[in-house]
Amino acid sequence: MNVKRFTAKTSREAMALVRRAFGDDAVVLSNKPCAEGVEVLAMAPEGMSQIERVAATAPRVAAPSRVQARPAAEAPEANASRSFAARTGQRQEPSFGYADPVAGEVDQDVQTLAMSTLSFQDYVRERVLKRRQAELDGKPDPIHSAAADEPAYEQPGISSIAAIRQQRAQAALQAMQPRRAEPAPVAPPAAPARRAPPVLRDEIRVPAMQRDGALMSDLGQLNDLADLPARGRRDQQDMMNELRSMKGLIEERFGALAFMEKLQRQPVQARLTQKLLEIGFSPALVRKLVEGCPAEFKGGPNEAADETSWAANVLSRNLMTDEASPALEEQGGVFALIGSTGVGKTTTTAKIAAAFATRFGAANLGLITLDAYRVGAHEQLRAYGRILGVPVHTAHDRASLEDLLELLSNKKMVLIDTAGMAQRDTRTHELLDMLAHRSVRKILVVNAAQQGETIEDVVSAWRASECHGVVLSKIDEAVKLAPALDTLIRYKLKVLGVTNGQRVPEDWHRLSSQALVQRALRAVAAGAWRMDNADVNLIFAGGPALGPQHAAAMGAF
Repeated sequence: MNVKRFTAKTSREAMALVRRAFGDDAVVLSNKPCAEGVEVLAMAPEGMSQIERVAATAPRVAAPSRVQARPAAEAPEANASRSFAARTGQRQEPSFGYADPVAGEVDQDVQTLAMSTLSFQDYVRERVLKRRQAELDGKPDPIHSAAADEPAYEQPGISSIAAIRQQRAQAALQAMQPRRAEPAPVAPPAAPARRAPPVLRDEIRVPAMQRDGALMSDLGQLNDLADLPARGRRDQQDMMNELRSMKGLIEERFGALAFMEKLQRQPVQARLTQKLLEIGFSPALVRKLVEGCPAEFKGGPNEAADETSWAANVLSRNLMTDEASPALEEQGGVFALIGSTGVGKTTTTAKIAAAFATRFGAANLGLITLDAYRVGAHEQLRAYGRILGVPVHTAHDRASLEDLLELLSNKKMVLIDTAGMAQRDTRTHELLDMLAHRSVRKILVVNAAQQGETIEDVVSAWRASECHGVVLSKIDEAVKLAPALDTLIRYKLKVLGVTNGQRVPEDWHRLSSQALVQRALRAVAAGAWRMDNADVNLIFAGGPALGPQHAAAMGAF
């Protein structure tokens, strides 16, 4: 028998040393804390068979009774307590409070109980396995049932080594318990709820501070483990987003290559693409339009003569105007003209007011100005009001505006002139909230001479989708009308009228969609703005595809 001592900082490290020395079947005799951390006594599995052989051949020694010095009243207890020793032929450990035995008797007891500590681990393992099996099968606890039903008769002779080991383990358990007087009989307590089968594990006694630190570390690890599913889902979602982005980029590139290859095979579509890009239409709209263009035109009675006529018909069908409805001055109501700085809101207000006063009289017209930011801004509208014979009222906030609208509620038409603000100014949202009255319909005034990107930014910032319509101003200054029409087509905005000068009210017009498209197609790019085939390929090689917010507007193409 070779027993070795292993020391380590933790029980896990000590058990690793035991496995490294004796393998997974090593027998652990004891473990306890020490100065180095944890001390473990272990031996090889072959030592157990050797100990069992020695125990089988060891003689049984009957121990004399050691309770003769006790009073006569305690004799029955002594006779009952020695019955187990008499049956097993083993010596019992003396309890605390009795006279110390002589040295020879102590040595004899140690030899008799030498197997108790060694076989205790196997005994407990067998009991736990029996309890676990009974728990899984739904049967009562076999250990408690056997103890309750065991009759008080003499144990028969032992015939196997396993029975010897179990008997000695029971003797060790009884010897380790101190002898005490029998407690008074009490009512049996209620049966506790069944617990889960216990799991064997080594118990290591550690200081309180070290135990608390280990507990906090375990809690931190549990939190990390709890975050793993959420973290994994976020990583998976990020990866899916990247894959979708990559898929969209690949589809866009391959679509552009296929479109450019198609243009090389079909000269009609190539010419139409080059012309539309030159006059200012966006690549997104041009690509969608050209994809539906026929390969050839035969010039029939119901067919377009060439690709330009075909494109004009398609664009005019998709451009919404107010030509089929009554004129704005005939409809009546409360209208507020909004837009960026310098687009001509005050002049447009005066033109609509003059057209209305000419037909229905100045008594049915009301004018309100909100332009209190610029010095003398309201004086321009007051000058027009004096010419028309209409007083101009000023509103500084929403409350005063509502009061004025209630005051002018008997008027057929009320026009509100607002202050010009840049589309990215924070006061733009304040102005829109101020005009959020149920009776006020907003009209967005757009400068037709601006760039296409600027017009689109203005339309988005001023919430053109919530407006009654759009007025295109300064079309006489616009070299290219296509950028403005392109934005109106993609955002499905209605054109209420156009202005082409400073005269009041002569320069206020209502044009049809065909007239606006023809005016845009008549523009001619000159000088450095002209394009050839190489420039067209360069544009579509890096141009974005048609966005989802504009795809619905291309349904008629």
